[in-house]
Amino acid sequence: MANSSLANRVALVTGAGAGIGEGIAECFSEAGASAVIFDINGESAVRVKERLAQASGGRCLAIQGDVSNEADVQAAVAQTVKTFGAIDILVNNAGIDVSSSVPEMSTGNWDRVLAVNLKGAFYFSKHVIPVMRQSGGAIVNISSVHAFASYEHYGAYDAAKAGLLALTRTLALDHGRDRIRVNAICPGYINTPMTEEWFKEQPDPDATLREVLSFHPVGRIGTPRDVAEAALFLVSDASSFISGTYLVVDGAMTVAGR
Repeated sequence: MANSSLANRVALVTGAGAGIGEGIAECFSEAGASAVIFDINGESAVRVKERLAQASGGRCLAIQGDVSNEADVQAAVAQTVKTFGAIDILVNNAGIDVSSSVPEMSTGNWDRVLAVNLKGAFYFSKHVIPVMRQSGGAIVNISSVHAFASYEHYGAYDAAKAGLLALTRTLALDHGRDRIRVNAICPGYINTPMTEEWFKEQPDPDATLREVLSFHPVGRIGTPRDVAEAALFLVSDASSFISGTYLVVDGAMTVAGR
């Protein structure tokens, strides 16, 4: 029976300095992978790397860079291969959001949201896939329930996350014969620093939290570990016949009509 061990595999996770990305890097490291923590915040990347290295025996690497800068991406891929000799797993997780209606959104903010959330996945896939072709691999794109359940004032974010699902399907078609599987995860409300900041911005954070909790039939919002365990399944041998699709991790929120 296939298992979820990642022993002897190298996993590069973008946006891994906090939140979902940190949770995924931690989960993969616990499963035996050498974890590469890529983040625009270098201090956060080093913090996560040092924490995980204590438990993994040092098989971690921290890289500072911007997913929307192709030179940074190329350098990160080269450094990873130089350090570990391969890249078996890629998780395109880095993301930002800017809430605004389309008429009120600046062109700069629109471009930045699309650049980080969508173009970053394109850049990393573009430069990692040639490395993966040597022995196969798995890519997971962290999309969102925003990909198919739109919300007011999130035009750029919704468009980027929907685009990630389309990119996932095409990558799976193009590279299945290279033994590369590509899937996506669509999280709902997850308890991350970005979500906490959103709650703080609400007129009544406690009331908003109660309302959000009421959206979830399972009775709670998610944790980074919830998403990480789903990612672990999708990159492991346990999902060897799964490619080109997405997994919703939202506590049944969207099927409840929220």
